[in-house]
Amino acid sequence: MNNYLILPDWRTPRAGVSGSRRAARWARRDPVESDALLNRLLLLGNREPKKEQYRPIGEKRRREPSGKNTVSFIRGTHGDPSAADCMNEVKAKAPRQIMRLCIHRAAWSAAVGAAIIAVGCRGVPTRTERVARQDFHEVAERYRPDGKPPVLPELKPASPFSNYLMYAMLNSPRVQAAYYDWAASVERITVERSLPDPKLTFESDIADVVMTVMPGLMQDFPGPGKLKARGNMAAAVSRTRYSAFEAAVLQSAFELKRSFLELHFLDERLRINRENARLLGNLESIARAQNETGKVTLQDVLRAQLERDRLNNEITNVEDSRRPMLVRFKAALGMPHDRPDPPVPESLESSTSDPDPDELLKTAFARNPRLKAMEGEVRAAQAAIGVATKEKVPDFSLGLMADVQASPTIFRPLASVSLPIWRKKIAAEIAQAEAAELAARSRLTAEQISLTVEFAEKSFMYREINRELALLQNQLIPKAKQSLEIARTGYLSGTIDFFNLIDAERTLLNFGLAEIEARTRREIVLAEMSLMIAGVPPEGAPVLSASNPTLAP
Repeated sequence: MNNYLILPDWRTPRAGVSGSRRAARWARRDPVESDALLNRLLLLGNREPKKEQYRPIGEKRRREPSGKNTVSFIRGTHGDPSAADCMNEVKAKAPRQIMRLCIHRAAWSAAVGAAIIAVGCRGVPTRTERVARQDFHEVAERYRPDGKPPVLPELKPASPFSNYLMYAMLNSPRVQAAYYDWAASVERITVERSLPDPKLTFESDIADVVMTVMPGLMQDFPGPGKLKARGNMAAAVSRTRYSAFEAAVLQSAFELKRSFLELHFLDERLRINRENARLLGNLESIARAQNETGKVTLQDVLRAQLERDRLNNEITNVEDSRRPMLVRFKAALGMPHDRPDPPVPESLESSTSDPDPDELLKTAFARNPRLKAMEGEVRAAQAAIGVATKEKVPDFSLGLMADVQASPTIFRPLASVSLPIWRKKIAAEIAQAEAAELAARSRLTAEQISLTVEFAEKSFMYREINRELALLQNQLIPKAKQSLEIARTGYLSGTIDFFNLIDAERTLLNFGLAEIEARTRREIVLAEMSLMIAGVPPEGAPVLSASNPTLAP
């Protein structure tokens, strides 16, 4: 009895190829069919094949008249071989050239997949991304041209205050931090609207030998509209980051102006105190002269000395307080502690005209950075609703694998789709996004109310200071000077005592200090209304122009 390894006729290889090589190639092509063959061998192990259907191994291959290939077989090597013995013979005689070919094809496929991944895709920018990048480019041309810090203006005592403002806005570390936060948020738009990275896959079936080698490439595709919704949400967040950047620019300008005004008020206070110290010296000389003539007692001289000593101590304290104010002014310019102290501007550029309150409030609602940030949060919340709604759409994955060991190469397309079946989860995500939008709108309304109240308070303060300043400049100070002259004349004539003379001098001193303080407070309140409430940037500030569509409500 002869035992045979049966090969299906559609697997019959070319003439001139040994049965072992034919079986090895076919067995590695599909291990499932190999197992089926073994089962057939177990059933057919003791059956004699018919001569008209099978031929012994070693016989030449022949074709039937119909042109179809006959079924080939392999004679066993032992007396009563099993199917396992046949397969062991096949494995032992498999040539190494086939393995080298498989490795070569696997490496070639992996190289092609890696090249596709390396090339990647740029993706299609959304409209909101293009607008965000245009805005960023407009600001970067002035704030960081060519990615480098701009040339800072030179600071001299005679330099206009606008040079100091520009220096502070371009050099402030807080402004720089807000700028790069904005830059990061702009780049985030590209991340959110881009496809996820493709995946290079590999699969292999290994028994005693490598039977299949299947590299492949997979790509995940979010559902239609998801990437656009995520990009729009990132763009809305980017607008809030720009509002924070603009607020930092205005804050740096306001802090510099306030520190300079306080420093200027300190210098004016020193000037008035020193003038009054000289005046007290004159009054002490008059009291000494009156005492020498016997018209007054030594008490008047001592009273003048007490008042002078008190004023000198006040001058010393004011001079000592100048150092922390100068450090604050230096910090407002963004200078580190190891830099030399900057020069202080020689003159104060006071405002010459009063702003229109109604027009200023209208500008505040159109440009205030805090309101713009709140509006950006509302837009981000609206975009989040769109993202949550798109969770109803399934995601897709497509891929292709190739069995590079088979000849010809077998391709295996792959596809998968997510099933958004958890409706309660999706409904909760949408409800969460809607609640967040309502919260953002409420915060915006609260900020608008707060801004209106703050503007009303600052407007009242500005009008009150103006009235106080007009009273001091037009009435109180001129009358105090006249009263001091009358008191001095009366003291020399003996009709007024020294107490009234000192009181007149002290009144003039207090009015002079009040006038300086009122002018300083007026400029600070005006700067706060213009910069912090109305959001009007100084000339040349590195912010978007008022005509930019991004600033539209």
